[in-house]
Order: sequence, then C-alpha cells, then structure tokens
Amino acid sequence: MRQGIHPAYGPVVFRDRAASYAFLTRSTMTSEKTVEWEDGTTYPVVDIEISNVSHPFYTGTARVLDTAGRVERFERRFGKRG
Repeated sequence: MRQGIHPAYGPVVFRDRAASYAFLTRSTMTSEKTVEWEDGTTYPVVDIEISNVSHPFYTGTARVLDTAGRVERFERRFGKRG
C-alpha cells in the first residue's frame, strides 16, 4: 500500500442525537468535537441523525403501506385494464 494517500483510520464515537445513544468504532471520519468515553479516553465524536436504535425499521414502529388495497381501490374507481 502506498504511504500518505489513505486517510487516518482510528477510533471514533458515533452519537445518535435522536436516541441519546453512542457507540465506539473505528472509522476514517474525523471531527473537531471530542467526548470522553466510558474508559476515560477522549475520542472524536460524530453526531448522526439516525442509527439502529432510532430507525423505525429496527424499533418496530415502521408503517407498512397497503399497496394491494391501493391497487384495488384504483381499479374500482377507474376500472381494470382491458
């Protein structure tokens, strides 16, 4: 691998602001903001809007659209294709 062309890869805290949840992982993302983690070490923190803790699919609050009902309603209103 060529030296000097790849971004630095290190520990970063990702913080989900919607759910007040944070997790530590490795990434090439950087930030000027820092946070002191549970182990007492200071890491850069990246604020994210949504994670698996706040996403409707993972929390079970996702709405399923009734596409079959929509098609049937359309066919009743405008008739079936010939």
